[in-house]
Amino acid sequence: MVDSALLEARELSKSFGAVRVLHDVSFEVRAGEVLGILGPNGAGKTTLFNLISGDHRVDRGELVFAGHPLGRQPPYRRCQMGIGRTYQIPRPYVGLTTFENLLVAASFGGGRSETASYASCSQILRDCELRDKANRSAGSLTLLDRKRLELARALASNPKLLLLDEIAGGLTDEEGKALVGLIRRIRDRGVTIVWIEHVLHAVLAVADRMMVLNFGEKIAEGKPQDVVNSAEVRRVYMGIEA
Repeated sequence: MVDSALLEARELSKSFGAVRVLHDVSFEVRAGEVLGILGPNGAGKTTLFNLISGDHRVDRGELVFAGHPLGRQPPYRRCQMGIGRTYQIPRPYVGLTTFENLLVAASFGGGRSETASYASCSQILRDCELRDKANRSAGSLTLLDRKRLELARALASNPKLLLLDEIAGGLTDEEGKALVGLIRRIRDRGVTIVWIEHVLHAVLAVADRMMVLNFGEKIAEGKPQDVVNSAEVRRVYMGIEA
């Protein structure tokens, strides 16, 4: 793991009307690591991802990616810079096939040529167990396969930083193990990962560090087991009193 910051978040704050969703959240993600993010529903986790991806604008604070302030860069530019993400509710192009969804991501997000796009997308289909669904309409896929496609599309954009938003939700134990193996392989290829997840054992199997949010504020950060075993995190996230 390279000990340099790929992403820096400096005192991020975001409100929607009178509702404060994030308040002075600061952290960094080092190149090559997996950072897991925990927190109860409503903690601000997905809003944090939306600020990083450009879906929402920062009210106060700064985001720096690969040494460059993101400022008001729109989502498509951030994707082209190397920030890929998944969404809790999959967002495929339902009128296109599974393979065409990947080609769009590879061409417009990853900036690959047509020939390179075909080769990379074919491999990603195999990695995400979608090869037999390549020519099926994305709108006809089951929820599980849509989640696989969501991950595959993010990978097709050739990200340096991959934001995973509860990608393990709804998976069986065996499917979860396969997902963990895939995420490890993605990390081993040099992709930096930030993973929001409620399936605790899945993210613990991969994460190098953990961060916990509660009511929009960071309450813990550090080595996974140290964070999970802290009294505050057990009380807030697991409902266990010290």
